[in-house]
Amino acid sequence: MDPTHQGPEEYGQNADDSGRSDGRRRPSRESTAADFGQPAPQQARVVRLTAGDLLLTVNPVDGSEVEAVPPGAEAEPPVRRTPAERADHERAGAPPVPAGPPAPQLPLLERQEERERLVGLLARGRSVRLTGQAGSGRTALLDAVAADCADLAPDGVVRLNGHRRTATDLLYGLFDAVHHAPLHRPDPEELLTLVRSIGAVVVIDDLEIGGPALDELLEATPECAFLLGTAPDLPAPGIDAHLEEVLLAGLGRAASLELLAKVVERPLTEEEKNWAGDLWFESEGLPLRFVQAGSLLRQRDRLNTDPTAFDEYDYFEPRPDDAPPVAEAPTPETLDVPLPSLGEGAAPAVLLASRLSEAARETLRFTVALGGEVPHQAHLPALVGDTHADAALGELAHCGLLSPAGPRYRLAAGVLAQLEAGGYAEEAAAHALTAAQHYAWWVSHPSVTPQRAAAEADAIVAAMSRLVPDGEAGRASAAVLLARSAAPALAAGLSWGAWEKALRVGQEAARIAGEVAEEAYFHHELGVLALCTGNLDRARTELETSISMRGALADKSGAVAGRRALALVADRSGGLVPPGRPQAGDEVPAVRQELPAGTPPAAYPPPQFLARQPGEEAPTVVAPLPEAAPGKGGGRVVLGGARRNLAAAGAGALLVAVLGTVVTLGLTAGDPEEPGSRNVTTEQSSPESTPDDGFPDDEPGDVPVPTGGTPGGGTSATPSASEPATPSTSGSPSPGPSSPDASSPGTEDPSSGLPTSDPTSDGPSPSGKPTTPTKSPTPTPTAPTTPPTETPTTPPTETPTETPDPPDTSTSASGPAESASASASASATASSEPPAEDGEPTEVAA
Repeated sequence: MDPTHQGPEEYGQNADDSGRSDGRRRPSRESTAADFGQPAPQQARVVRLTAGDLLLTVNPVDGSEVEAVPPGAEAEPPVRRTPAERADHERAGAPPVPAGPPAPQLPLLERQEERERLVGLLARGRSVRLTGQAGSGRTALLDAVAADCADLAPDGVVRLNGHRRTATDLLYGLFDAVHHAPLHRPDPEELLTLVRSIGAVVVIDDLEIGGPALDELLEATPECAFLLGTAPDLPAPGIDAHLEEVLLAGLGRAASLELLAKVVERPLTEEEKNWAGDLWFESEGLPLRFVQAGSLLRQRDRLNTDPTAFDEYDYFEPRPDDAPPVAEAPTPETLDVPLPSLGEGAAPAVLLASRLSEAARETLRFTVALGGEVPHQAHLPALVGDTHADAALGELAHCGLLSPAGPRYRLAAGVLAQLEAGGYAEEAAAHALTAAQHYAWWVSHPSVTPQRAAAEADAIVAAMSRLVPDGEAGRASAAVLLARSAAPALAAGLSWGAWEKALRVGQEAARIAGEVAEEAYFHHELGVLALCTGNLDRARTELETSISMRGALADKSGAVAGRRALALVADRSGGLVPPGRPQAGDEVPAVRQELPAGTPPAAYPPPQFLARQPGEEAPTVVAPLPEAAPGKGGGRVVLGGARRNLAAAGAGALLVAVLGTVVTLGLTAGDPEEPGSRNVTTEQSSPESTPDDGFPDDEPGDVPVPTGGTPGGGTSATPSASEPATPSTSGSPSPGPSSPDASSPGTEDPSSGLPTSDPTSDGPSPSGKPTTPTKSPTPTPTAPTTPPTETPTTPPTETPTETPDPPDTSTSASGPAESASASASASATASSEPPAEDGEPTEVAA
């Protein structure tokens, strides 16, 4: 249905007979959903912002998505703020004014010399580091100097909070204070270009960075003059920073007594002056100690005037109108409350808190549970459970227990340790759980803007961090819920430092709680954050982890989002494939023949392609030979793993065939001196029949081989009478002269029992094969003891009777194809005739 067109489209509208609609819509059911205990559905807050040349879509439901900025969707260039806009921005970033009666304005005592020096250095464009102990009055002096330097720089004065902030956070804070760029976060290169043109006096209080990080901050802003308030133990920057150092000491005795009188708002008695003198000696003149001591004296004055001033019903908790009047107990006209001891004056936090309202003390318990971070006064009624608890912030601030920190308050220096020692941390885990549940509800509400969530980021991160180490059930799950709810809001509010902290705490909490889906979400968000900040290696690691976890959970949409972001990482990395993945074309060739474990190649049957049926051609084995890597000497490995196995199998088959032939010849030849034996001649042969070699069927030598031609399809291994006789290929060729196993003709031992070749042969033929030996006279055969077999019609031929030695397969230069061909030829020659019956002698060519 078109929202701008009230008429019917095709279905589902109440139209009259004329086809017109009455224009009324069906009422929504969301208003009645709460009556049945179901919350009304709320639209997810999806924010799209640009980070450099990337478009980031912050989706609280399915996770953030990042892509390259499409053409035409580029962000507007940043615009400088006007002086009025800078004043409004600074006022919005200041801490709220506490509720209750205004506190007295304290003067700046004994700081005129330091004030003038700081203003003079900043006017000359020099950067200064103001070093002093916590509680020495650095914040008050920085405020006074910032007011004096309002018109020095073209971009005015920029106030930043350095508490738990990195150099990158400070640079982006400086950019946001001077430029107006909604929903845009520049990349590091653009950021450096923009901040280089800023000319302002930058005042940073509670700075926590030093050394190289501070050098980078100063080098990135050459047109700015910095006034840095730091602690004495912070590392100093390098020599090239040209940073002036100003030390801030404590107040003198007279100035300390004057400050105490200003806080009490009356002249001091002699007893109080002596007590203040001892406190000055103990505290080294720190102004914070005298502000807190003045609060103790004010409480003492109220107790002396009205002993019930701090009872159950004081002015912070007014008595209801219908309550019965309380009978006043008889009390003395005056009550002499003694002065606090010196120890109570040096550490007055516990004594001050004991005289405050219950709402203020409960606020301190929440503050201790959050590590010193004070919740905003708008959250105190919900946390404490009192509708007037927002006034507790004024009580704590007037007592000197709080100090401003950016847009919020935190406990003053030393107060956290004093309250922990006083027992305010006994139920810290329970208070942190309550705060985490409250913030998880609050930050998810549609009325809460990302800017408000970013202002409360320190308390949110502190709440979830307090719950992670706790081992009780449910605490880690509460931290996961808070991190899951606050992370999208912090990302949309451009508070990416707090966003990263929330993601890391949430990932650790999800791991402890065993929530794999939430852990995968946090890994995905960390990968997106690393991609947007330019850390590609970290992004690849986090995204791959998230994809693997979501794949195990069958989260298809989440895995697809992760793969999209990972593809963008690969594109930003130059299209490099991560190490460990095989490239295209690097596949290992499959092994065609596998030997069982522990079986030597010689004892295993020959490959199946050597066993063929009669008349079947030998198949051609085609296997790709991968390129071998050159060795140290520049040579190449000829045989790989699969080829080596194939060559070993072929060599084993050849050795088995040769040994079978030799054994057959030895069994059929017999002993000439034994009666009844057959003498083997070189003129008679039986190519059509061969004796049984006596091997059982399961022996390796009993291998069926084809008859007729060579493996390559050539002529028969047995020459005819019209052709010159050639050596049989039943064994491997005789070694050449260069082979170590070679023997010269005519040197065979005649006592070996086998005829030898004629020494008068002409030697090897030009083709490299031995020539036909001369014929020897035919001996007279003896009478056979068994019926003779049929005489073949082919004339007898002569074959050499020299038994070849088995070839050395380990040093053979022939390749796998030649070994397989020779093995096939030998097997064909050895089994070219069918075996004779048992007991029938045959004439076998020697």
